[in-house]
Amino acid sequence: MTDVRVATDESAREDAFAVRRTVFVDEQGVDEALEYDEHDEPDADAVHFVAYDDGEPIGAARLRFPNAGVGKVERVAVLASRRGEDVGRDLMDAVHAEARDRDLDILKLHSQTRAAGFYERLGYERRGEEFEEAGIPHVEMRRPVGS
Repeated sequence: MTDVRVATDESAREDAFAVRRTVFVDEQGVDEALEYDEHDEPDADAVHFVAYDDGEPIGAARLRFPNAGVGKVERVAVLASRRGEDVGRDLMDAVHAEARDRDLDILKLHSQTRAAGFYERLGYERRGEEFEEAGIPHVEMRRPVGS
């Protein structure tokens, strides 16, 4: 069973970073210098989430607050061996709950184009044209928090 937690200590944050490194850097070839940024610093205004199965980290996500009432979902990653098991949905459920707790109005994200269908099933809508980010095609998506 998947257990999604907010990463409240350095150990949990490192678990999130390890999942991101495996998925984005090792699997997808994203430059490590692009993957980690100032929003990953311990004092940054971001919430990190980690999905565990029997104590092993299997997924991660990050939520930032770039503008009043707006949350930006970033770095959603699930280990390849665990995809298709609703780990991504469980992560996003935790992100959505955090957004509601913080009284956010809207969530936005940059989805890899190949993952856009996953987010559409969660109520996100595409906005604008496809663009490249870290060498990978993406599309901006948004959804109201209350939906």
